[in-house]
Amino acid sequence: MKKLLSLVAATLMLLPAMAAEPAENNSEVEYGRKITDYVSKPKFGGYFIGRYSYSDQDGAKGGAGFNQRLIRAYVDGTILNDFKYRVQIQTNNNSFHMKDFFVEWQRYKFAMIKVGQFKRAFGFENPMNPWDISTGDYSIFTKKMTGDYKGDAWGGGGRDQGIQVQGDFLKVGEDKHNLFHYQIGLWNGQGINTSDTDGKKDLIGTFQVQPIKNLYVGFFGWTGDYYAGGVEKSCNKYAFGVKYDDNDWTFRGEWAHAQYTGQGNDDAWYLVAGYCFTDWFKLNGEYQTYRNGKSWRTAQCMYSLIPEFQLHKNLKFQIQYN
Repeated sequence: MKKLLSLVAATLMLLPAMAAEPAENNSEVEYGRKITDYVSKPKFGGYFIGRYSYSDQDGAKGGAGFNQRLIRAYVDGTILNDFKYRVQIQTNNNSFHMKDFFVEWQRYKFAMIKVGQFKRAFGFENPMNPWDISTGDYSIFTKKMTGDYKGDAWGGGGRDQGIQVQGDFLKVGEDKHNLFHYQIGLWNGQGINTSDTDGKKDLIGTFQVQPIKNLYVGFFGWTGDYYAGGVEKSCNKYAFGVKYDDNDWTFRGEWAHAQYTGQGNDDAWYLVAGYCFTDWFKLNGEYQTYRNGKSWRTAQCMYSLIPEFQLHKNLKFQIQYN
């Protein structure tokens, strides 16, 4: 296993967004194409992440230097009180592409239906946006286990096109938090901005328990087929995770196993812990491992220490030592 040392400084800016207030008219909607109100003001926003990195790994030639990790812009809002929509685009240097586009019917919080392109329901970290993950970048676990297929570079960011039902139910405790959360959906199985190629769908779902507010224990499953190199293959994955994020503390850990047709089994796991010492300074630490073929001879292991300086709700600096 090669030793890797790198120093990464990231600057993040969240652009101001236009207020999105729903229509004040809450009377029963009589659906029809002539309705002109019941539409919220669109909310526009975005953010960028710039980075400087250096590596002393053999063959790395000092690292990537200054680079643009990503720039995103989005618009979202509601229509007829019950329908939420979002469109999000991204550019990485000279690569411009669509990230998200979906509509979700949210009338019943225990059974909301989403259609379009969005994050797969696998893993706690995958649905999080880069601003919130605290570690500067997604874990190897997320990149390898929520990508399109074995060896995928995670270019789609764990996204696919499909339909999903999700919801929360059974309020408990003095704070009346939801005890259970679930998501289950069907996706094309070919990844971001790609139509179905084999007529089959991936079935992905999660069931989560929140015993106390902001503490989640989750179970995740995935079974499906995909085309790689002109050959149809299948994959089966399952994962387990714990997440807690409240006030000054952040803790997140996940483990997953993946089985691929004719390509063996993989597994991966990570642990993240962080503490806010002041309103503007937080210290995060992470350990992660990915084993191709579930073998230590092919394992990728990394320890990280990430001081984070948030000078404003929309401006953050991170130094990451791996």
